[in-house]
Amino acid sequence: MSPLRESLENTSAPVLQTLAALPRVVPFLLVLGLMIAGIVIPGWGWVLLAVVTLFLLWLLLLGWPRLTGPERLMRFAVVAIAAAITVTQAFPR
Repeated sequence: MSPLRESLENTSAPVLQTLAALPRVVPFLLVLGLMIAGIVIPGWGWVLLAVVTLFLLWLLLLGWPRLTGPERLMRFAVVAIAAAITVTQAFPR
């Protein structure tokens, strides 16, 4: 394991333990609520979307070594869609 990866996992451990202690529906509803609020709120709502996108990217990075090819592709697609929505909200026409 690279030192950067080890540092990321060690730094993330307390947050992951806190998330694991919550009921499974709570993180899902929090992400869903932030995504909906970010889409609905004009102007600065993209900041909420950026937070969700960074959270999903963080989870992708942590899980990457343990994921199979199709799982990596699907999770990357979700992060890419969240990033596209964020950029669309941040820079409207």
